[in-house]
Amino acid sequence: MYQFFTEPSNIHDKSVIIEGSDVNHIKNVLRIKPGEEISVSNGIDGREYRCEVVSLSDERVECKLRFIKEDNVELPNKVYLFQGYPKGDKMELIVQKCVELGVYEIVPVFMKRTIVKLDEKKAENRVKRLNGIAEAAAKQSKRAIIPRVNRIMSFREAIDYAEDLDILLVPYELAEDMEHTRQILGSIEKGKSVAVFIGPEGGIDESEIDALNSIGANVITLGKRILRTETAGLAVLSWLTYLLEE
Repeated sequence: MYQFFTEPSNIHDKSVIIEGSDVNHIKNVLRIKPGEEISVSNGIDGREYRCEVVSLSDERVECKLRFIKEDNVELPNKVYLFQGYPKGDKMELIVQKCVELGVYEIVPVFMKRTIVKLDEKKAENRVKRLNGIAEAAAKQSKRAIIPRVNRIMSFREAIDYAEDLDILLVPYELAEDMEHTRQILGSIEKGKSVAVFIGPEGGIDESEIDALNSIGANVITLGKRILRTETAGLAVLSWLTYLLEE
């Protein structure tokens, strides 16, 4: 069943309206017809609204609300991924797969070992594209929300943004104590917000580790093997899903 998103104001007691870019996709790409069933979320309350398509125009799709599924498919913890900006199109893969795994928000970060240089205009366009990838991944994986890809931040801005979150996790290649890592991850309470800092190619610089330690970060290991930057965040999210999924 196809999944779409709409504004909360478009969901009523007995009807649901879909507007925007999804209209063309529903009508001309998927060729959905009146009478077919679709799933709609408002991106906020975690509910799934099962609807029957009633009519389609160039501007909107009108649906009849059949029933509401209350089961929340979201993780009980909001996980924020602070991703050191990588080379090439790796960021697109990271966004797609982390959305599938349940991330709440992704913050691209220019760190000390970041190689990529982007001017303001290119950065805005890149983030816009990444948010489009997040939306597509949210639909494919039937998320109840569309995780946001925030603007690209400096490391200092990222530190300030993460400081108010409950738990900070920093995988670091020089950390070796897996038992400590198990204890840290196993102690995360449901409902707590979690920040995960991942370095770019070359890893997180030692000075950045010191800065993260100063705001109470937990340095953890991902095992004895060195993971690529596009793999590390996926590994942490997989662990958190296993531990926290209800």
